[in-house]
Parts: sequence; C-alpha cells; structure tokens
Amino acid sequence: MPEKETLRRAREDKRRGESPSTQAGEFVREEIHHVREGKHGARSTKQAIAIGLSKARRAGVKLGPAPRSAKRKTRQSAASAARAGRRRPRRKPARRRSRTVTRVLRREPRSTTSRRALARQARGAARRRGATGRKAAARKAARTRRKKTG
Repeated sequence: MPEKETLRRAREDKRRGESPSTQAGEFVREEIHHVREGKHGARSTKQAIAIGLSKARRAGVKLGPAPRSAKRKTRQSAASAARAGRRRPRRKPARRRSRTVTRVLRREPRSTTSRRALARQARGAARRRGATGRKAAARKAARTRRKKTG
C-alpha cells in the first residue's frame, strides 16, 4: 500500500495535467526511498522501478501496458495490476502473502538504489532510446526547466 503522501503527490501531478509516467514517478521515488531506508532490498535497480510502477498501476495511474519486449509474465503482471487499479472496492492485501514478499525482499541488496546505480540505469535506458529520443528528452527537460524558474 503506497503512503498517503505519495498518493497525494501523484494526485497533485494529475491535477496539474502531468503525464501518467510523471504520476508514476512518485511511486518509483517512494520505492527507492524504501530500499534506501532498508525496509527491503531489490535485486536490481530495474526491479525497484518495476515495483514502483506496479504500485502506481494498482493505485489507478493510467499507465500503458508493459512493452512487447518484456517477458510474457511481466506483461501479464502489469495487466493484472492495471485491472486491480480499475476496481474500486479494494480488499486489504493478504497478510501472509504480504509478509512473505517483505521477507523475500529483505534478503535483497540495498546498493541497487545508490546514486551510481540509478545513474547507470538512466544512462542505459537513454542509450536504448537512440539519439533522436535522447535529443527530444533533453529539449523537453530544458523547456520545463525554463518554465519552472521563469
């Protein structure tokens, strides 16, 4: 279950007309903080991001489906999380399952959310986008930066 503050921030993003990925970013941020606090670990930076995205889908953020390049199981999981996000009366998470997941995640490393690991992940993701995509992202970043300070 996401923290109230995270839900508030995501709703605020939605109100401001931010994209679903920006809204989901709040959940990813929360997850990174959890790993850093030692609530649990993650096997890889990608896993920490995936947990955050799953939480976002379950909270009702209208993210698109998982990419075709993802594993079949991952796509199914994302679809299931999105369905859960559309259902309103949410049941309390199963206590036993919740505890088991937490116990398993506690065994994972904490270093996956270090600044270095996150930078490596971001660089790798950018590299996969290609030069045009990187250029567009940089332009957009510059535009939003000007907007905020100006």
